[in-house]
Amino acid sequence: MPHISVVVPVYKAEDCLQELSKRLRNSLEEISKDFEIILVEDCGGDRSWELITELAQQDDRIKGIQFSRNFGQHYGITAGLDHCSGDWIIVMDCDLQDRPEEIPRFYALAQQGYDVILAHRGKRNDPPFKRLSSRLFYQVFNYLADTQYDAGIGNFRMISRKVAESFCQMREQLRFFGGLVDWMGFPTAIVEVQHDSRFSGKSTYTFFKQWKLASEIIIAYSDKPLRLSVKLGFLIAVLAFFYGIYIIFRAFAFGVPVVGWSSLIVSLYFLGGIIIFNLGIIGIYLSKSFNEVKKRPLYLVRNYTNMFGKTGIGFNTVRSSETVRQSDRSEL
Repeated sequence: MPHISVVVPVYKAEDCLQELSKRLRNSLEEISKDFEIILVEDCGGDRSWELITELAQQDDRIKGIQFSRNFGQHYGITAGLDHCSGDWIIVMDCDLQDRPEEIPRFYALAQQGYDVILAHRGKRNDPPFKRLSSRLFYQVFNYLADTQYDAGIGNFRMISRKVAESFCQMREQLRFFGGLVDWMGFPTAIVEVQHDSRFSGKSTYTFFKQWKLASEIIIAYSDKPLRLSVKLGFLIAVLAFFYGIYIIFRAFAFGVPVVGWSSLIVSLYFLGGIIIFNLGIIGIYLSKSFNEVKKRPLYLVRNYTNMFGKTGIGFNTVRSSETVRQSDRSEL
C-alpha cells in the first residue's frame, strides 16, 4: 500500500502532463518513494489519455483512469479518491498553478495531528476578470449556502485516509469536494502557498460555468433560496395588506375614488412573476431530488492503466471493455 497518493483530475492538459509528473515525482521522493499518482482523464478530446498511458508504462507508480465521457472536475476527484490507497492523499489541479513543491510542507504539518491541510493562495496569478468572477462566486455561494468558504482556498490540499474514506461514503450526485470536506469538520490547518501562472493553455472554467456550478451547489447544500422566497412572499403580502388599508381609508375619509387600472395590471404581473419564480425554485429542488432517487453511478470508466490488482476505497465502477473481454475469455 503506498504511503502517499496524489489525485489529479485531467482535462485538456496534454501540454502539462510531462512536467507535472516530473515535478510530482521529485517532490514526493523527498518524503517517500512509496507513492502513487492517479491521473483521472475527463475526456477533454486531446491527447491526454495517450500521454497518461505512456507515463504509466515508464513508471508503474503512475496510474490512469479515463471516463466514458466528460463528467466534471469534482467527479474526477471522486473517482481518484475511490481508487487511491495511500495513508495520505494530495488533491490538486493539473495546470501547475498548484505547485508540487509545496507537498513536503503539507506532509510536515500533517504529522502534527491534522487530518486536512489546506493551501491558501495569497495572491492569485489569474486574469482580473477571473479573480473578480471567482470572488463574486464565493460571496453569493457563502450567502445562499450559509457557509464561510474562503475564496483563497481551492482544491489543493492533503487529507488523511479517514477523511478520504468519509468523503467516499457521501454519494450524492452534486459534488463539491471542498464543501464536503469542510462539512466533515476534521482537524484542519492552513498553509500559505505561492500560486503560479498556468503552465500552458487557459482555464476552461468560464464565467457561465462558474455560475452554473454555484447554482447547483447552492441547491444541493442549502434550502436558503426556499426560505428567502417564503420571506419575499410574506413581505409582499404585508405590503399589499397595508396598501389596501390605505386605499380604503382614503375612500371613506376623503371620498377619493379607487382608481388605477394600470397599477392593478402591473401588480398582477408582478405577483404572477414572483409565483412562477418560486415554483421554479421548488421545481429545481424536486428535479435534484429526482436525480438522487435514481441512484445512478457518479461516473463510468472507459479505461484504466496500472490500476487493476489494487483495492481502493470505493472501487465500484464499471470496468473497461478490454478488461471485461479478457475476463470473459478466462472464464471460457
